[in-house]
Amino acid sequence: MITIIAISTPDQRRLDVEISGPANGIPLVYHHGSSTSGKQFRFLQRAVHDRGLRLVSFSRPGVGASTRRLGRSVVDTVEDVAAVLDHLGASRSLQFGWSGGGPHALAAAARLPERVAGAVVMCSVAPHEELGPEFVAGMAQSNADEFNMALQGEDAIRPSMESSAQEMRSASVEDVRQILMSLLSSSDRALATDEVAADIGASWAVGLQHGVDGWVDETLSYVKPWGFSVREIGVRTAVWHGSEDLAAPFAHGAWLAQNIPGATAHLLEGQGHMSLFLASIDQALDELLNTL
Repeated sequence: MITIIAISTPDQRRLDVEISGPANGIPLVYHHGSSTSGKQFRFLQRAVHDRGLRLVSFSRPGVGASTRRLGRSVVDTVEDVAAVLDHLGASRSLQFGWSGGGPHALAAAARLPERVAGAVVMCSVAPHEELGPEFVAGMAQSNADEFNMALQGEDAIRPSMESSAQEMRSASVEDVRQILMSLLSSSDRALATDEVAADIGASWAVGLQHGVDGWVDETLSYVKPWGFSVREIGVRTAVWHGSEDLAAPFAHGAWLAQNIPGATAHLLEGQGHMSLFLASIDQALDELLNTL
């Protein structure tokens, strides 16, 4: 059973939350990728529910119907995670971030150690202020262009996102594949089933239904200081990254693995941005369960 609710944050913003799985399960908070939303992927639901966990996701500010938080930084997500856990009455949680959700999962791990037993980040970007010009090295041209424009500010990045969103909001399964083509390695394409493509399209439709504010703010937040250091993290954290990732190149995962204290590194040859998520979700969740 899936429950979709809107909660109010302490500063009176709306936050759209999706909850599925056993009501008595420990929450696994899933931090979605950039341009997608809190609408859950079915393969992730199955994997999380099979382990007796409750899957909890929320659309970050400006995404879907969640209220925009102008000028937000990555660290600001900590307040929203705490608000969600408070609503659930949950004293402990697990954090899981994929792609652009990775930095947000790390923020929760760093700043809510009393409520986070463990964290996993898959295919995550690393801090721009640490990587500098190497941030876009090896990145697909479309992503590199997006981040380079973000360095010039919102006015530079918004027009291209608004143009892209027109197609993404109503994308068919085949449209999703075509839109993502430049970001997918051969290993990604082999695992991009109709269900996965449909779920990505549905997540875009929810996330972009009211505009691109959230997408704009997300991208801007990645290229400015995150507001915390990954070196603060004291909870058990695993970093998963593939050598064929064209959206967040391998160097990002390698940097995170080297700089998060005590991180368990899974830096895998031949895996891409989607294929790693699909192929390794069971192993990653089993590892995360061991932190409880």
